[in-house]
Amino acid sequence: MNEQRESGSKDWIGNQKSIYTTLGASNHTDKERQQHDYYATEPKAMELLLTEESFHPVVWECACGEGHLSKVLEANGFEVISTDLIYRGFGDPEPLDFLKNTLENFEGDIITNPPYKYALEFVEQALNSVQPGRKVAMFLKLTFLEGQKRKDFFLHNPPKTIYVSSSRLMCAMNGEFEKCSSRAVAYAWFVWEKGFKGDPVIKWIN
Repeated sequence: MNEQRESGSKDWIGNQKSIYTTLGASNHTDKERQQHDYYATEPKAMELLLTEESFHPVVWECACGEGHLSKVLEANGFEVISTDLIYRGFGDPEPLDFLKNTLENFEGDIITNPPYKYALEFVEQALNSVQPGRKVAMFLKLTFLEGQKRKDFFLHNPPKTIYVSSSRLMCAMNGEFEKCSSRAVAYAWFVWEKGFKGDPVIKWIN
């Protein structure tokens, strides 16, 4: 699988200047985004999602961190493009600012746990980066459902399914799961299908 991913990704990853398309300046500087703590996602979260949803064989993990989600996807046979603003020893070593860039001619799905402060921007950018009918799955706090700005976004871009974790899943600061004992935050997978305009369905996992 690793050999397939490396060889299959050359057109996208091998030549950064030709494959990245700048979508316009973000309101946030690179320095501002780098100041925020990195929270890694418990791999079980990805395993649970894959029992419920089918995805395109090619997946872009655009905030891959140390690869906690990407590795589960690879183990399940997906070709994974793994990028991040900060290189943490996994994925493409050249940083990619997802809020400013996308991949040319990308036809797959996007799955990630975005920096929560920029979660709405990540969702908007992801939907702009996939083709109609393709999926965007974001691991987000349940509180993402709140807020007037997000309400307006949801009315125009409803998720197709929201998978609420009935037992708490863990996100560890700086990827240090051994130091993380708290499960104080409720999370869910929000799954969009580009072009979907119906009412979201809520399901429970875990």
